[in-house]
Amino acid sequence: MDPTWSSRSISPLRHGWKMLVENSSSGKVHKKIKVEGKELSCPPLEVFTLDDMKILKMSPERESCLTYQMNFVPRQIGCLRNLTTLYLDTNNLEQVPPEVGTLRCLQRLTLSNNLLRCLPPELAKLQNLQSVHLANNNFETFPTVLCQLLNLTFLDLSDNEIESIPRSIQQLRKLNTFLLVLNLLTHLPEEFCCLKKLSCLWLGSNRLQKLPARFGDLAMLDWGSNYCSYNIEGNPLHCPPLEVCNKGPKEINGYFECCKLYDVPQ
Repeated sequence: MDPTWSSRSISPLRHGWKMLVENSSSGKVHKKIKVEGKELSCPPLEVFTLDDMKILKMSPERESCLTYQMNFVPRQIGCLRNLTTLYLDTNNLEQVPPEVGTLRCLQRLTLSNNLLRCLPPELAKLQNLQSVHLANNNFETFPTVLCQLLNLTFLDLSDNEIESIPRSIQQLRKLNTFLLVLNLLTHLPEEFCCLKKLSCLWLGSNRLQKLPARFGDLAMLDWGSNYCSYNIEGNPLHCPPLEVCNKGPKEINGYFECCKLYDVPQ
């Protein structure tokens, strides 16, 4: 049975904040706070006293609300020790406060559509994180702190200006979905091929000319059978060519095996 949500007002919080109570089939009750309108411009601190909150959403609801966006996240965010989900997308955030590192129960962090260039090292403490959304920011280098989040299954870094992936990416052995479309990637390290649980990988609209020789080891990729699970177009690929990539890992592996057999330079 899906959880149901009922809305009620918060007291003493001001207009523009809503509390939603989740009643799950198991009988558990989870509190969700949602910020709307002018309150986003200067978040009141009262909300950070609700230490039993599970979900906090501080994002504009629709395009007409973009007049009111957050320019900073209050350091008091660190008081919400039971938070499991934090939505901060579509704001004007240039940094994430280190206090976010105290949210040890956090499982989902959404920061897409901001102005971020880096992440605090304290983020590495969030070992329960499974899903991180960072699309459409200003990252020029891959935030290496992400490689310490060993339970990540979903990572979106689409639409940034990232030029390379660190070798430490191999630590994300549980990663299932990795979105890197619309960056400036020129190559992938061989260690990328350690992500053997990947089933969805978007690499389109980068500057990739070749894939790692062991790319075919990513046998769980749905490339060639599930159109939604891959995106590789928009790269000047020649090793292997795009028509081979589109057929999936087995064909990619066969291509590199032939290159070895006939001593073709890769």
